[in-house]
Amino acid sequence: MKALIYQGPGKKALEDRPLPKIIAATDAIVKIAKTTICGTDLHILKGDVPTCKPGRILGHEGVGVVDSIGAGVTTFRPGDRVLISCISACGRCEHCRSGMYSHCTTGGWILGNEIDGTQAEYVRIPHADTSLYRAPKGVEEDALVMLSDILPTGFECGVLNGKVRPGDSVAIVGAGPIGLAALLTAQFYSPADIIMIDLDANRLDTAKRFGATATVNSKDGRAAEKVMQMTGGRGVNAAIEAVGIPATFALCEDIVAPGGTIANIGVHGVKVDLHLERLWSHNITITTRLVDTVTTPMLLKTVQSGKIDPQRLITHRFKLEQILDAYDTFGRAASTRALKVLIEAA
Repeated sequence: MKALIYQGPGKKALEDRPLPKIIAATDAIVKIAKTTICGTDLHILKGDVPTCKPGRILGHEGVGVVDSIGAGVTTFRPGDRVLISCISACGRCEHCRSGMYSHCTTGGWILGNEIDGTQAEYVRIPHADTSLYRAPKGVEEDALVMLSDILPTGFECGVLNGKVRPGDSVAIVGAGPIGLAALLTAQFYSPADIIMIDLDANRLDTAKRFGATATVNSKDGRAAEKVMQMTGGRGVNAAIEAVGIPATFALCEDIVAPGGTIANIGVHGVKVDLHLERLWSHNITITTRLVDTVTTPMLLKTVQSGKIDPQRLITHRFKLEQILDAYDTFGRAASTRALKVLIEAA
């Protein structure tokens, strides 16, 4: 089969690989229909994720059809159309029992990281009964791919951890796919203001179409000043960091209101500074999280009912044999205007 292989920092290639096989009784083999590229894949290629070793098939998102199952799989059968969760969960360990699937002792974020992932024609899914979701009838595959990771990540790590409430002021730093997913799902809670901050004017225009009440272009270095003016000098109740670099985390520190929350989503490859000399007395909360996908069933229902349309995040489409072009397009988002790129494997 064809698969996209991580060959070390800055290196990747489309190669032929053997078909995956059932290893444990709880495994399923899924024939991939559609997958996508995540910002985390770019972090891997930068060398920011040391758990991902050269030779790994990348990717942790996708939809497909169950090809075969282990003897212990009871929920799915060959031929079932399924959504693949980016998080593999046994459902039995201490962390899974507490709803923290991302820290499952035999799972978590392993697809495309510690085991081979979904940017291939087939993938092995451990703990299939609790790591796959039956695809609802009538929901487009394109929309389902956005539910593998990006939508639950924006919602759980940004909106829920940010404690967004009706009437709040919210700032989302980073109008890329994850920031836009946070924007879409923040509207579940009717905040009074959602301010999107980014360097890219095109992405800020997209954010306005997706429901942002205001946008700030941070190119001039005055983003914090502008947000404080917009909020009457108070700052925002929730500052959601959706990039993963020191400058954007520092901006969140500059604009969070007393009693507010900084919710970090971004994957950080280098250290950031925490300015406690200013914030020690401000009653703020700082949250970090790897998505647990505990909200995926709820999000599936919102998509099925038409309350939210994650297909709006898709800007480009490719075949699997074009995946190197897809990475180039996604990696040059400022010039290509890419948000999510969809890759068709079958």
